[in-house]
Amino acid sequence: MVFANYIAMCLIFGTTFLAIKVGIDAGAPPFFSAGIRFFLAGLILFAVMAWKKQAPLSILLRKEMVFTGICLTFGVFATLYWAEQHLSSGIAAVLSATAPLMVMLLQTGLSRQKLSASSWAGCLIGFGGVILLLLPGLTFSFSMLWVAGCIAVLFGQVFYSAGAVYSRRVSQQFKDVSPITLNAAQMMYGGILLLIASAFTEQVHMEFLLSPQAVLSLLYLIFVGSMMGHTIFYWLVAKTNPVFPSTWLYISPLIALALGVALYQEPLYLSSLAGGIAIIAGIVMINWKTLQQLVAKKAPIRHAESPTK
Repeated sequence: MVFANYIAMCLIFGTTFLAIKVGIDAGAPPFFSAGIRFFLAGLILFAVMAWKKQAPLSILLRKEMVFTGICLTFGVFATLYWAEQHLSSGIAAVLSATAPLMVMLLQTGLSRQKLSASSWAGCLIGFGGVILLLLPGLTFSFSMLWVAGCIAVLFGQVFYSAGAVYSRRVSQQFKDVSPITLNAAQMMYGGILLLIASAFTEQVHMEFLLSPQAVLSLLYLIFVGSMMGHTIFYWLVAKTNPVFPSTWLYISPLIALALGVALYQEPLYLSSLAGGIAIIAGIVMINWKTLQQLVAKKAPIRHAESPTK
């Protein structure tokens, strides 16, 4: 059951990037569709948890939920949805996989601890992978929007890294509150901020809802991507440990890359493929000790970061 749910989670998170791309290509305004997705997903999840008496309404009045919503939902997905207007879903997914690298660099900077040789090597390999991913937009068909999209996704992961580090402290502060409830609350706030951004920057014409692709994309992202994916993630945390479910970051980007090419005829350059593999290899090297502990079934118990896809 654990293995089956793990595979399902990797597939879900791997398909969300393509679902975002399909919706945007069908005319869905990026900020508006992202805002609707996360506000409704958070609202439904929070209502379910409240019905189970596991979601105190007072949690919605805490500033911590606003801060995590800014970082883990608004900052990450405002940039991702905007970027997928100009990037393939596979490239966006692989660039999003740099999040653990940025989390490690931020934690190291805050704690002033020295990195191991393998971690430094992983950083360099991961950085090299990002450069390889950028090459097609710089050489084969120079596009400032391509480069801007790549930079936007990477900038979103800076928000994610700050939110991931901060959310660990929040989860310690609210030990008696379910992680699903905390995640639902921050998604609601993030969704509201995305809708506010849409109101100031986009002209929303509801005709996009007449497109079956746009509607199916939105429904899939709400119920499968946000609600089902996150629920499986926290179920795996409860059944295994906080480390194991997070390894989806090593698998889902490559799933997204393959799906984009196979199902959506997205272009794939050899340098992009090499860059994607290099980024994943770098992340594995950075987390090598943790993965060894996981294999040995001695992974330290830490509070899991909220999944973002």
